Amino acid sequence: MTAEPADAGNPPVAARKGSRSLARELPLLLVVAFVIAIVIKSFVVQAFVIPSGSMQDTLDIGDKILVNKLVYHFREIQPGDIIVFDGTGSWDSARPAAVQGPGLATRIYDDTLRKVFDAIGGVLGSPLDQTDYVKRVIGVPGDHVLCCNARGLLTVNGVALDENSYLHPGNQPGSAPSGEPGRFNVTVPLGYVWVLGDHRAISEDSRGHQVDPGNGMVPANKVIGRAFVIAWPPSRWRILPIPATFGQPGIVRAGPAASLPAAGGAAVVVPLIFGYRRTRRSRARSDHQALPKQSRGKADAGTFLPRCRPGGRIGSA
Repeated sequence: MTAEPADAGNPPVAARKGSRSLARELPLLLVVAFVIAIVIKSFVVQAFVIPSGSMQDTLDIGDKILVNKLVYHFREIQPGDIIVFDGTGSWDSARPAAVQGPGLATRIYDDTLRKVFDAIGGVLGSPLDQTDYVKRVIGVPGDHVLCCNARGLLTVNGVALDENSYLHPGNQPGSAPSGEPGRFNVTVPLGYVWVLGDHRAISEDSRGHQVDPGNGMVPANKVIGRAFVIAWPPSRWRILPIPATFGQPGIVRAGPAASLPAAGGAAVVVPLIFGYRRTRRSRARSDHQALPKQSRGKADAGTFLPRCRPGGRIGSA
């Protein structure tokens, strides 16, 4: 039996159907990808852009960091973690309640378009809000944090920290902005953490907020998550580990590894990918079975035409 030649001007039926299917499905795939990104940003990982030099040289101005928002559901905050937190009610005054509610149009905008725009911006990387901060955790509940001992070193529970690996060059453990205390002696209460910037000479951190509610401490429930990687620019890409000095006996606290962003993302994305592929295969089988018998034979012949020998046999080349 000889396969019928394919028309020169008409592509095979399967190819035409494939191109139409892709055109229909591409917008849906983009929407699904965006929804996945929003879900990950809201519950798993969020990007932030660094606006100041208080964490130099660990974090530079303009760096885009990824913040793990799940990790503290599985382990406690640990000394040495770099965290992003909301200072409202501790370092910053609580936002006053509006005397008069906004108009209907404003409320509709806030509840719809504004959230969409904020979500889009959040996927690309949000600048830290006026009440959001990024600092390094030095003390957690129960820790006695002192600056400084006779050698000029910061201590946690009497254990001296070697901060040379992350302090800004030229800074000392007790360096502080002009007019703010560089020395302190605190015990961290339950539910709070004590944080400092790596660029101590310019960092507005727990030391400068001791007259605020919480005495400079940050409520643990205000922590947004742990910064674990610099994602942008490419020249600055690197993981943000806990410095080795925080692993000394008397400071270290056991906890599971914080590799949750990838696991969380995979938990969301992988089932969707397999579900989508399964749907595509089922749809392809249904379309093939729906073709009339004669048309299905033509489509098959057209599909294998380049490899047909005279007589209709499939070539092995």
